[in-house]
Amino acid sequence: MIKRVMIAAPKSGSGKTSVTLALLSLLKKQQKNTVSFKCGPDYIDPLFHKRVFGIDSFNLDTFFTDEETTVSLFDEDSNEFDYAVIEGVMGLYDGLGGIREEGSSYHLASVLKTPIILVVDAKGMGKSVTALIKGYQDCDKDNLIKGVILNRVSSSFFKIIAPIIEEENKISVLGFIPENKDINISSRHLGLVIPNDITDINRVIEKLSEEFEANVSFDKLQNIFDDSANLSYKKELLDTKNNNITINEKRDCTIAVAKDDAFCFLYEDNLKLLKKYGATIKFFSPLKDKSIPEDADALLLPGGYPELHLEELSNNKSMMESIKEVYDRNMPIVAECGGFMYLHNSITDKDGKQYNTVGVIDADCTYTGKSVRFGYIEVSEKNPSFLNTGECIRGHEFHYYDSTYNGDSCLAKKPVTGKEYDCIINDDCHWMGFPHLYYPSNPSFAENFVKKACEYRRSKR
Repeated sequence: MIKRVMIAAPKSGSGKTSVTLALLSLLKKQQKNTVSFKCGPDYIDPLFHKRVFGIDSFNLDTFFTDEETTVSLFDEDSNEFDYAVIEGVMGLYDGLGGIREEGSSYHLASVLKTPIILVVDAKGMGKSVTALIKGYQDCDKDNLIKGVILNRVSSSFFKIIAPIIEEENKISVLGFIPENKDINISSRHLGLVIPNDITDINRVIEKLSEEFEANVSFDKLQNIFDDSANLSYKKELLDTKNNNITINEKRDCTIAVAKDDAFCFLYEDNLKLLKKYGATIKFFSPLKDKSIPEDADALLLPGGYPELHLEELSNNKSMMESIKEVYDRNMPIVAECGGFMYLHNSITDKDGKQYNTVGVIDADCTYTGKSVRFGYIEVSEKNPSFLNTGECIRGHEFHYYDSTYNGDSCLAKKPVTGKEYDCIINDDCHWMGFPHLYYPSNPSFAENFVKKACEYRRSKR
């Protein structure tokens, strides 16, 4: 049984990421065999987790996958480890539409039977912090909240308030994190900055770890890790009967995946599924490389921050020409959000400067100054190609850029409001649009993508 905790909070901006990074760093120092997870669709926090450990971090989301599949994913991704740290999302009880349990940190913790450590930003608070914690305990129907860490408080105040919290709330107060502006991890329009954006990120993480180690009781924390319950589930991630998937079919293809500072939004479980279905993954950089890999049978262009690297991308004409060439030869291509933008004629940044891009999509992208079509969606094809007839795949959108042509091959549906809209440029070979997809929500998408890559490989012979 893997020992595990979830780091959660009453709201965004409470310090979950800082505490998670500090805890991961400390576990690494103690040579604990640890894996990390992020609750929800966010790509940025796993990049920070990976920066600490140098190993992959995974996403888990109870909107994307049902409860048993979520447990299966967790078990598969953590079975070689002894400890797991799960970073929550938003406020502990904030799920779909901000009102439903599904998709919330609490729902995931409940599904995984995981003890919760509540990080409370107590700056500017006195005894009111006890009432805040009590309110969260009252909503905790599964009695999962096992400890509290106070953020942005002084040592003197902590010594006064901690005994009161423990007496009145009957909960373990593990410690505190003092306010230190020198180790603050700031935010940007799509979440946190990525690790490479922070000057001397290793020093920042080391300082976070030192503050954590000095002011948080690891003995109390270890007791909470040890309180993890056994997990069980009935089906595997790829249940051939339930998903009508043939895993053992002989396949051989190479999918070239863009991966650099401009294109870094990748779900590790998406890549694992592609590999399960027979694909070899080969990474390349649209920023640095001159062309796509010569042995590529398909392209995956994920999201990221191409808008921050437009000059370099635009100047790399040989890369854009190589992508256009294989597009014209009907090589299978999946492009999401930033990758979709890159395939346009041009991208105009927030300062109004236009840059030429690949040009296989006869449209242009422009900064809008506001969030566009933000949130979870279910996507179905009007003419089945990457999905089987009658199926959909789950994903989400978050972007401040928009296109003059977003595509109309698929239908996106919001899970709470039921609102629908057209999206995706889609045919037998290409799936290109703003939505980010989570393949385990419908593994047949990954299988069909691999099949198309194999068919393309055979056509080259």
